[in-house]
Amino acid sequence: MTQTLSYHARTRAPDPGAPLIFAFHGTGGDETQFFELVRQIHPGAGIVSPRGDVSEGGAARFFRRTGEGVYDMEDLAERTARMAAFIAAHKAANPGVPVYGFGYSNGANILASVVMAQPDLFDRIGLLHPLIPWQPVPVDLGGRRVLVTAGRRDPICPWPLTEGLLTWLVDSGADVRTEIHDGGHEIRQGEIAALAELLTA
Repeated sequence: MTQTLSYHARTRAPDPGAPLIFAFHGTGGDETQFFELVRQIHPGAGIVSPRGDVSEGGAARFFRRTGEGVYDMEDLAERTARMAAFIAAHKAANPGVPVYGFGYSNGANILASVVMAQPDLFDRIGLLHPLIPWQPVPVDLGGRRVLVTAGRRDPICPWPLTEGLLTWLVDSGADVRTEIHDGGHEIRQGEIAALAELLTA
């Protein structure tokens, strides 16, 4: 099996001059969760939308956890390496094409973990309601645009941890944009608008 087939995914090839966009669903989502949204935001874009291969009570995820906000770090490391190889294979199949990625919740977490391990894979990154409950080491994200969205009252992704991630991104040299609302874990329209700007500007 080639690395591009290591995840079940819904895909579309990019039109000439358009980016390749990876879309990572949240817990319980699948490869269809954001596919049409990307089509609406950037009709010419290539899309790779993989389905998480971990089942938590029937809900698809990208890595295991032992409780809310408690990650199986060994499993995360293994699945981060696997996802990075999957992304790299699709990137190699589209030479010279800008590569963007975004994810929501669990999808944002696997994307962030991949970026921390291999920061050169993506040109632009969107993290919607990420939860990074560990202290990552700084990497070189100079010149990369990163969007972080969050809710200040998000019961799943506590605001202090989001602030910690923002500090890490700035320390790593990223061009950081934020879209913060006063609600919880839901995605609001302002976040969609900020994501559209990230993917099309």
